[in-house]
Amino acid sequence: MSLHSSRRYIESFNYIYTPSSPSYPNLRQSFQQNPRWLNSTSSRPEFIVTPYSEAEIRAAVICCKKYDLQIRVKSGGHDYEGLSFLCQVPFIIIDLTNLRSISVDLEDETAWVDSGATVGELYYTIAKNSDVLGFPAGICPSVGIGGHFSGGGIGTMLRKHGLAADNIIDAYFIDVDGRILDREAMGEDLFWAIRGGGGASFGIVVAWKIKLVRVPPVVTVFTLHKNLDQECIQLVNIWQNVSSKLPRELFIRLVFQNSNRDDNGDQGMVEVLFNSLFLGPVKELIPLMEKSFPELGLDSKDCSEMSWIESTLYLQGFKSGDPLEVLLDRTVQDKSYFKAKSDFVEEPIPEYVWEALRGRISEERIGILILDPLGGRMDEIPESELPFPHRKGNLYNIQYLVKWTVDGADESERHVNWIRSLYDYMEPYVARSPRSAYLNYRDLDIGINKPGDVDYSQAAVWGSRYFKGNFEMLAEVKSRIDPGNFFTSEQSIPPLNHPGKNQLEHNSLRFDI
Repeated sequence: MSLHSSRRYIESFNYIYTPSSPSYPNLRQSFQQNPRWLNSTSSRPEFIVTPYSEAEIRAAVICCKKYDLQIRVKSGGHDYEGLSFLCQVPFIIIDLTNLRSISVDLEDETAWVDSGATVGELYYTIAKNSDVLGFPAGICPSVGIGGHFSGGGIGTMLRKHGLAADNIIDAYFIDVDGRILDREAMGEDLFWAIRGGGGASFGIVVAWKIKLVRVPPVVTVFTLHKNLDQECIQLVNIWQNVSSKLPRELFIRLVFQNSNRDDNGDQGMVEVLFNSLFLGPVKELIPLMEKSFPELGLDSKDCSEMSWIESTLYLQGFKSGDPLEVLLDRTVQDKSYFKAKSDFVEEPIPEYVWEALRGRISEERIGILILDPLGGRMDEIPESELPFPHRKGNLYNIQYLVKWTVDGADESERHVNWIRSLYDYMEPYVARSPRSAYLNYRDLDIGINKPGDVDYSQAAVWGSRYFKGNFEMLAEVKSRIDPGNFFTSEQSIPPLNHPGKNQLEHNSLRFDI
């Protein structure tokens, strides 16, 4: 039986919407967290499907294959480049918003999570069931599980427990022929591919089984604000050398931002936030910091103790005292236009670079750099364990982000040019051969597939940045599960098309509904 066999199918549900449907315009825009794509002339799907069961997804796949329509699958709508809801040829959107069931099993400390659920809904449900269990996923609560898990899933507990994808133990998957497969049925190669290789390249992941992790009853958080002066630059330099070597219970990220640039264009100070989660009480944190990072000058008065679930609100920036139910809000409260890029860093960046960045960041009212430390558990997992290869040898990753609030082509071009210039400047100081990137910070600037037949060698230009040596294996899996390249986009995995490897051999287990 399928995961949702207990969910009664009601034929009267209206789950297919055409452009003439009254609800179509709102559905088309719903949960698109980047307004940059709302006015795209290429984003009008032939249908929007909001399924309530796997049967409806299966029917949509079979129908689209018959009538030569492409499919875009949307869970939370955070796709940085809009690939989950934009397409240049006739297509439909399968919006998984109605598939957000979460079932927690306290006995074996696991949970089944639908792809349409959000990170916030997952955290909330875990906390309502247990005070000692959590899950190592991302900070933003409105991010959809489907995209977050299938891209890897960086979060604040990755130094202790790895990525979200490192803690997935089963999945329900619908392939190009409409077959519903679990881990045993799909085989280990496909199960490997969808945990970090981007599930939409291979089919549709309906649900995930995850292994929950133990969290202490009390965690500690702090955020120290420092002006980016010479003293702070020295702290940043020390952070580069120690952050990935600290005890794995301690996660300290850096956020570079313009502290007070106003709407009149006056440049303000650039500040650095030392933003941290420690899996333990403050009485354990302070001695640890005095030993490992005394230069930061952390004091107990700078820290707050709370439960793990409360820390998820704190790290997202909610106000103290906000109810846990804010995690259930599926929309971003301060929506803005944005563009992002990413890097991984293998060697400490020279101090003069941070001095130069001070001037560059001050040029943008909302120009942000977020540096997440790696090390710990991430150093113990081989590059080939999952498609996400950025493990041992990487000190931290950088997310470059620019936001703006005024619509218009000229305004958009100005901000995008700023972040591209910043990215170009950083090239000598980050990982090279290839220059690395994180799939969940999708960036079409690093390369796209040609329309029509996708050339593997061309796709490897961008694919090697996300996946390094794992890209070829992903293409091998694609050749077996989807040799005709039905599931395709500007940055989807292409088939490798090795002779004699154009079909995936499945085990006999099938899930018919």
